[in-house]
Amino acid sequence: MEEADRLEAFLQTVPGVTQAKVDERTGNAVIRYKPGRDAQPCTEREQLLRSLAGFDFETTQISAPDHSSRALSRSYEDRMFFHVVRRVINRVLLPVPVRQILTVIRSVPYFVKAVRSLAAGKLEVSVLDAASIAVSMLRGEFDTAGSVMFLLKVGDIIEEWTHRKSVEDLAGAMALNVDKVWLRTPDGEEVLTGIDRIREGDIVIVRTGHMIPLDGTVAEGDAMVNQASITGEPLPIHKKAGSLIYAGTVVDEGEIAIRISAEAGAGRYDRIIAMIEESERLKSTSENKASHLADRLVPWTFGATALTWLVTRNAARAASILMVDFCCALKLSMPIAVLSAMREAGLHHISVKGGKFMEDFAEAETIVFDKTGTLTNASARVHEVIPFGGNDAEEMLRLSACLEEHFPHSIANAVVSEALRRGLNHEEKHSKVEYIVAHGIASSVEGEKVCIGSSHFIFEDEGCRILPEDQAAFDALPDEYSHLYLSIGGVLSAVILIEDPLKDEARDVVRLLHQAGFTKVAMLTGDSERTARAVAAMVGVDEYRSEVLPEDKASFIRREHAAGRKVVMIGDGINDSPALSEADVGVAINSGAAIAREIADVTVLEDDLHSLVVLRALSTGLMNRIRRNYETILSFNSFLILMGILGVFPSTTTALLHNASTLAISLHSMTDLLDSKNTQLPAFRKPSGTV
Repeated sequence: MEEADRLEAFLQTVPGVTQAKVDERTGNAVIRYKPGRDAQPCTEREQLLRSLAGFDFETTQISAPDHSSRALSRSYEDRMFFHVVRRVINRVLLPVPVRQILTVIRSVPYFVKAVRSLAAGKLEVSVLDAASIAVSMLRGEFDTAGSVMFLLKVGDIIEEWTHRKSVEDLAGAMALNVDKVWLRTPDGEEVLTGIDRIREGDIVIVRTGHMIPLDGTVAEGDAMVNQASITGEPLPIHKKAGSLIYAGTVVDEGEIAIRISAEAGAGRYDRIIAMIEESERLKSTSENKASHLADRLVPWTFGATALTWLVTRNAARAASILMVDFCCALKLSMPIAVLSAMREAGLHHISVKGGKFMEDFAEAETIVFDKTGTLTNASARVHEVIPFGGNDAEEMLRLSACLEEHFPHSIANAVVSEALRRGLNHEEKHSKVEYIVAHGIASSVEGEKVCIGSSHFIFEDEGCRILPEDQAAFDALPDEYSHLYLSIGGVLSAVILIEDPLKDEARDVVRLLHQAGFTKVAMLTGDSERTARAVAAMVGVDEYRSEVLPEDKASFIRREHAAGRKVVMIGDGINDSPALSEADVGVAINSGAAIAREIADVTVLEDDLHSLVVLRALSTGLMNRIRRNYETILSFNSFLILMGILGVFPSTTTALLHNASTLAISLHSMTDLLDSKNTQLPAFRKPSGTV
């Protein structure tokens, strides 16, 4: 199994491969790949085959994932296989008296569970199951009782298997995505270091908006830490010297130095598993409705059975009703449908933290986009650095990169990348960095205050001035670029012109979202009115707001709620966090800030907005499937009850048809909602080829 995991991990690193599945039993690998836009499919297929031929378990340096679902699937496959084999052996080889004794023995756990339910004052599905088994045995129909227990066990295995698999897949998607951290060296310097080189006792610095990569304790500093991903607490917790810190939590505000106590975030995966299993957010409204409806129908089933016996005095007819209930199918098929949809979303590189959010996504009418890094490319570029006050352009870029590299955002990344491209070594020469959400960064260099950020931050909040001799050059700054302002000692020192091109798919995605049923597509940005108006016209949104603060984005969503509309919010930055929390479904772009990913209910793991169209199609398909399941279960089981009352079907037939239909509906609920033939699926998502 480890070799199969290693081969799968290798194939997923090959360019063009969108999905790889290795079967350890047959030794086969199924690979789906997507040729590049300008590449010839046959050429890419040949390159893929060469990569596969060059793989060697001895020499290829690639490790198996820490947590693979292969062993889990193998264990449940074996359980199902042996369960079926035992049933066949019992029916074919064992004499009738022995089968009857085994049936009585196997019925004991069902009776125990029913007694416990009654002792708690509840009339639940377990009581109905036990009653149907007991009636069958009392009437001498031990084979019918055995069949009922066999199918119930099959349903239990399928439900547990699907649930465990979905939870583990979801936990894997929520795993940490941190490869480098700021390590404090013994001489007090901060060095960007690979996380695999961090050892117990090392000091790591984590600032606002960053994810805490490893378990430890706070050595110094104060911060508000969002622990929702671990403990489920909705509000950030104050952490100070001596406080315990958990891997995967996020610094909302402040800066702390952490003394590492556990390498590689040990235990985080298990904590995520426990959190998901215990979280009520995993259940959608439809799941809870199905569960409650199933339990409410139990007394009605008993009532119909008693009434039939009183009217007809025919025990066979009464027993045939008892063999049919709505509960098994409702309780089994609904959770399986939801978890299977979440698993399928994962195949499309979309991580959903609970079935509730797929339901809300399907019902939402308003979808709101942040602009920078969401509708525009996360790889914004520096067009030009214009110095003021007699400063040197490259020195200003070096200083800007020194400040910006501490905070993950597309514009910050653009500044750091441009400095790297020009070969500028931006050494740490400033004191403590302070990040002001949606405004900018402040620090001090050689005793002078240095600020970098928006026009509002530099000129209004900080009161910086422009030297008279620079006013003409400032007035001539081109409008087609975003402006990043740098001031030193209260004087404008440079303006960095940022190119922030739209994502290629942005306009097409907005059109498809309208077609998918969203009545309002809005854009909220902190950028200028000029830039916001131009972008809104290009992508075709219905409404936009410019120069908004984080609280303004959240207020916009509250107004939509007041109008009776469910809202989806898509963002990638620290400043999007309040809106992501306020929305019915918060969607984070994986390349954005860690705090956005932690707060969000959905994370898009690929930097392609078409994922939103896929998620809408999946969510809508899920709700349609749940509705069809309801209709099928209620109508078919009502038909079986009617046939039992009329004496058309004996109890053995109603039991068989009921359990078979339950199993069939549950198995169908595990199938994919979308495939290559589905017209709702964007063309880019359809498998381009299979090897």
